[in-house]
Amino acid sequence: MDTSGFSLVQAVVLLAAATVAVPLFRRLGLGSVLGYLAAGLAVGPFGLGLISSPETLLHTAELGVVMFLFIIGLEMRPAKLWTLRRQIFGLGVAQVATCGILLTLVATAAGVSFPVAVVGAMGFVLSSTAVIMQLLQEQGETTSAEGQRSISILLLEDLAIVPLLALVALWGALANPADANTAPFWQSAAIAVIGLAALLIAGHWLLDPFFRIIARTGAREVLTAAALLVVLGSAVFMQSVGLSMAMGAFVAGVLLAESNFRHQLEADIEPFRGILLGLFFLSVGMSLNLQIVAGEWRMVLGGVIVFMLVKGLGIYAVARLTRTTHATAMQRTALFAQGGEFAFVLYAAATAAGIFDGRASAIMSAIVIISMALTPIVLLVQAKMRRGALITDLSGIDKADGLRGQVLCIGFGRFAQVASQALLAQRVELSVIESNVDMIRSAANFGFKVHYGDGTRLDVLRASGAETAEVIVVCVDNPETANRIVELCQSAFPMTKLYVRSYDRGHSLRLIKAGVAFQLRETFESALVFSKAVLTGLGFEEEQARDAINEVRQRDAERLELELIGGLERGRLFVRGNLAAPEPLPLFKPRPKSKE
Repeated sequence: MDTSGFSLVQAVVLLAAATVAVPLFRRLGLGSVLGYLAAGLAVGPFGLGLISSPETLLHTAELGVVMFLFIIGLEMRPAKLWTLRRQIFGLGVAQVATCGILLTLVATAAGVSFPVAVVGAMGFVLSSTAVIMQLLQEQGETTSAEGQRSISILLLEDLAIVPLLALVALWGALANPADANTAPFWQSAAIAVIGLAALLIAGHWLLDPFFRIIARTGAREVLTAAALLVVLGSAVFMQSVGLSMAMGAFVAGVLLAESNFRHQLEADIEPFRGILLGLFFLSVGMSLNLQIVAGEWRMVLGGVIVFMLVKGLGIYAVARLTRTTHATAMQRTALFAQGGEFAFVLYAAATAAGIFDGRASAIMSAIVIISMALTPIVLLVQAKMRRGALITDLSGIDKADGLRGQVLCIGFGRFAQVASQALLAQRVELSVIESNVDMIRSAANFGFKVHYGDGTRLDVLRASGAETAEVIVVCVDNPETANRIVELCQSAFPMTKLYVRSYDRGHSLRLIKAGVAFQLRETFESALVFSKAVLTGLGFEEEQARDAINEVRQRDAERLELELIGGLERGRLFVRGNLAAPEPLPLFKPRPKSKE
């Protein structure tokens, strides 16, 4: 076989290996990531030897991680990302710093020199974005609260590669003064900040008009090419200013999160993302040097066990100190206890700078790869332990299974408890599911039959009777969870009417655009009733107070319609002249107080 480059025959070998291994590992409950790693190991230079140059494939397959981060960015609206700033720079910094210090101390105690210990430890601290995001997506956890915290930590780790590479370059320059021709750190940092600002400005002002122009051509393939251009162009630009390609793709995705072309872009990128991400895991599996593992098995095995245990201890400690529950802290520990793909970048830079020799680099890379391969297994064990604890917690509570009702209610908080009373009074067949065990037990004390079930899982929705229900009522507290349920129901049960509790005006607009049958902001009507009572208490006539409230309701509906039409107009593929911005509508016209 020709091994001088990546040939078509090698592509067939990789596709065949993935096609066999991934379904098998998923059937065994081990996940697709471990399947890809095993397939890569089998066909790589240290397995059957069908492919002898995994490094070439690895550089190409990194584009899968880039596109994955772009897809994640599309789900992270700028306002939502801003709300995560404390988790990114608080929780993320705390976890990276704590684990880095602990692992450095362990490596130093083992007799490793300080520079090698720091670089080796920090490379292992940077968890695998590809593995974690793939697992979160498979579990449907990317939009959950804990999923958002995990993404925040990953973003900070992505940013941390910049100062770490600068630190490696600085140590290399100090060790080899004759070769110290690299730019100073402050200059590199300034270039990175200016480059990031330039990408943000260009993305804010140019991306949406750019895609609008492309869409007017009506050529679907050109729109796909434009999407790839934006993703890869942003990634290459960020890499040129010293940041990671993944960061560039993520920023581009965030900038397009509010775009009217978001769903189209996601559909265009998804096939490329899936294939290239699979190739990335295959190439990582091929890179595992079995000769080093066999020759240095004590050091490799000890490094994997000690590094994962110490890093897990640091993650758990930070999670508990930030008031996270034991179960959630254990889940985060299992998810982040491995090394990641950025370790290969850092170790390569350390080798080039003379900090690592070939043996140290191979051993550390083997430790990272084995830890990545163990992550699905660790998560599987942790999930079984968690399910065992859940069985105890769910004693006396019925799970959602085989439910059949005219109406399916998802969530049974204060809002749903009030909304369901009229339905029950009219003897409507009502099935209710809720994921909060305490809420289920509390409802049982008042005679409500509520089943345990997570509405963001399609299998639970089917078991709850969503396929046969005439109406699905979504009454959950979290808007992101509500959006996820709406997307699942519209995709799997398009003929079922959706009535959704809305969080605020922005959430209402998104629900209307999504095409739900009815939405209502949770506090809107109660606030109107409250203000009407205040008016009558001040001496206004009942009719005056009622008219004022009706005018507020009407003007709010008009304002909502104008905002909706404005958003649709910005996304049209043609221009109908200049639209003037509507005048702001007052809440209501003041009425004179009645004279006695």
